[in-house]
Amino acid sequence: MTEETPGFSESEEPDVPSGATSDDAEPKTAASPEKGEGAAPAGDSAASAQSASDIALTAQLDQVRTALSERTTDLQRLQAEYQNYRRRVERDRVTVKEIAVANLLTELLPVLDDIGRAREHGELVGGFKSVAESLETVAAKMGLQQFGKEGEPFDPTVHEALMHSYAPDVTETTCVAILQPGYRIGERTIRPARVAVAEPQPGAQTVKPETAAESADTEADEKESGGPDEG
Repeated sequence: MTEETPGFSESEEPDVPSGATSDDAEPKTAASPEKGEGAAPAGDSAASAQSASDIALTAQLDQVRTALSERTTDLQRLQAEYQNYRRRVERDRVTVKEIAVANLLTELLPVLDDIGRAREHGELVGGFKSVAESLETVAAKMGLQQFGKEGEPFDPTVHEALMHSYAPDVTETTCVAILQPGYRIGERTIRPARVAVAEPQPGAQTVKPETAAESADTEADEKESGGPDEG
């Protein structure tokens, strides 16, 4: 007959999972708190790494913004310099063109003088007249303007006096004859008008026409009344 252990029965034996012993289950239960304790330091490390990455990205963004601002400033400066360069080139181009045109027309002035003298003497006829008029038209299109008329006041800035005389019928220095007309291009005089001038007689007093008429009326009245002492 078999002996049984006191206080235990087959129905009261503890349940043990298959493939595992009671000794194996106890270390697993004890290890679980250790894993939970190690999770907190790992999370702090990840947060610190993320913060450091954000700081690095912010620093890089600031550097990119600074570089962009510097490049924008450089571009604006270059654009302003280019605009100034274009204006200088355009101004120089216009100046060079005006000088070239003025030099060309200056060489043509003797020809224009000959055409003017031929016209005054009635010799501008036939084919020569047609050619002369075409030349004058082209010169006018290039901006050449003629000036200088008899009777205008003498202006030393645009007139050159070649002859001088006195005249009783002038009240100021006056151009009484145009020996050679002057020419200008725009506001630039390329040749002054060569003129003969007349000045008032030395010591002569200028008498206004109204004053002379009044004097004549006074003399007529005196003659009719028999003189100022009569009456």
